[in-house]
Amino acid sequence: MIRSGLTVKLSVLLALIGVLASGLTGYYAYHANRTLLVDQAERSLRTSTDFLSRRLSNSISDVAADARVLATMPSAAQTASIDDGLDDNPGRERLAQVFASFMANHPEYLQIRLIARAHHGLELIRFDRDAAGAVRVGGEGLEEKAQFPYVFDTLALNRDQIYVSNITINHEHGAHLAEGRPTVRIGAPIVDAHDTTVGAIVLDVDLGGLLAMLKSDLPRDYHVYLTNEWGDFLVHPDSTQTFGFAKGRRVLVQDTFASTRALFDHSRDEVDLNGLDNPREAGDRIITFIRKPLLGAGGNRFVVLGLSKPLDDALAGASLLGESIVHMVLISSAIALALAILFARALTQPLQRLTDAATHFMSDKTMDELPIRRTDEIGVLARCFARMRREIKSQIDVLHSKQTELAHLASHDMLTDLPNRLLFMQQLEAAIAHASATGERLAVLFVDLDGFKQINDAFGHSAGDTVLIAVARRLRDVLAPDDVVARLGGDEFIVLTRGARADDAEPRIAREILDAINVGVLFNDEPMTVGASIGISRYPSDGMNAESLLLHADAAMYAAKLARDGRGAYRAYADLDDPAAAGERTRKRVASPRAGTGTDSGAAASNDLDVTL
Repeated sequence: MIRSGLTVKLSVLLALIGVLASGLTGYYAYHANRTLLVDQAERSLRTSTDFLSRRLSNSISDVAADARVLATMPSAAQTASIDDGLDDNPGRERLAQVFASFMANHPEYLQIRLIARAHHGLELIRFDRDAAGAVRVGGEGLEEKAQFPYVFDTLALNRDQIYVSNITINHEHGAHLAEGRPTVRIGAPIVDAHDTTVGAIVLDVDLGGLLAMLKSDLPRDYHVYLTNEWGDFLVHPDSTQTFGFAKGRRVLVQDTFASTRALFDHSRDEVDLNGLDNPREAGDRIITFIRKPLLGAGGNRFVVLGLSKPLDDALAGASLLGESIVHMVLISSAIALALAILFARALTQPLQRLTDAATHFMSDKTMDELPIRRTDEIGVLARCFARMRREIKSQIDVLHSKQTELAHLASHDMLTDLPNRLLFMQQLEAAIAHASATGERLAVLFVDLDGFKQINDAFGHSAGDTVLIAVARRLRDVLAPDDVVARLGGDEFIVLTRGARADDAEPRIAREILDAINVGVLFNDEPMTVGASIGISRYPSDGMNAESLLLHADAAMYAAKLARDGRGAYRAYADLDDPAAAGERTRKRVASPRAGTGTDSGAAASNDLDVTL
């Protein structure tokens, strides 16, 4: 009867699924309507983007047509020839007047130049735009440009071909208003009557002026994106994201909108994004990107043009439907809530006791309150819970013990039980933070054993382990309780002293360490002697962070080895003849694997050498 009663109660609760179904139906209807509206908005935005891209391509094509017209004028070939181009002649002056007319009628043109193939690409006619208008550059202002791609690439073209440059910031000095502006260069070869390319016409176009014209008809809440063929942003709603390659960094559309990678591997010509399907990329907007060649299908350059508008604009028509669905769901939810309360009370009273037991899981008192005498499913659950609690409590006790042991092993060297590199660096960083606030002085002593490899080779790695353990014990004995000593790895130890003891690091503390280490060690009744070299760095004079202090102490240690033939010496980093050079040598030395000693007696407990800084 009890099992049957519980089943009935569950069955009644399942009847509430009908109410949930109505809400889900309304939700999916609303969702489908939103999707339909967004699809329509995407198609409209795609059309606008395509139209905008055509306008950009047509604008570039118009510039290319102007360049071709200038290049095919008879006076252009005459002027670009070697003999005629360097002397004044009527053809050259007539062509200059044509250039001036083009500059007057095309405010987006920043420069028009006729460049000869001869004389290293010398500019023969050049008009620049300045604040007052077009200005002709002559005499010493004419420059040789053969080394620039827009010259030698244009000269390599056939008669009817057009060169289109990358869209870049113009960094050529003396270019008047063109200097520092986003520029695209259009070049056309000048071919004489003998089909010989004698020069080039190059037009520098102000990309900013073109884009301002293209965006003039767009609504204010529309955003325009434009990239070059590598994905660098040329236009972006955030101006700090544009022309990153000219500022020493790359800001790529592929990194901002990952889906656009398909445009650059030529697997797709257009990409649509929206905040419903691609919330991480599109956010609260609808975005369309189109790849467009600058000079039609045969162009040697292309751009990616993007257009976006707010997602809310597309979803405005879904508001009425959404309100109706919300009202329906609220009414259904109220009814479902009332039914749930009625039936939940009957079910949750015994379950509440289990909940209290789970809340006070580790308390013995709750065990007497569990409904373990019930014969229905709740009784079975209570008995299983009681057994599980006993087992888990036993396992937790074991885990606590293991966690304490693992925490110690993670921060200490297994062989010497000294703090390892990780723990030392944490303590050093904490000491630096305290010292920067209080003005306390610090000293770091880098201790490297002398002759340790010979002990390993002569007596074996077990002897090496014995030496390391003895050295660690002696370092603890000779140092003050507030000092920190750690093993970095292999035969390298590191010591941190604070306050007044930092001033005594050299020579007192260093000498005490050397004297303690120099005492012989017995291994199988065989005496073994090991020395040490010590490098000392101080905070703040030798470094402001843990890595630099450790690196400079290592550099001083290395200098100590060199100064005293590698045994029983100490040096302070500040006393080195050239501290900067010593530090640089140490950086190079530790950047590559350093030969060291090792043992096969276990990875963590061995005297293997780890000198990575």
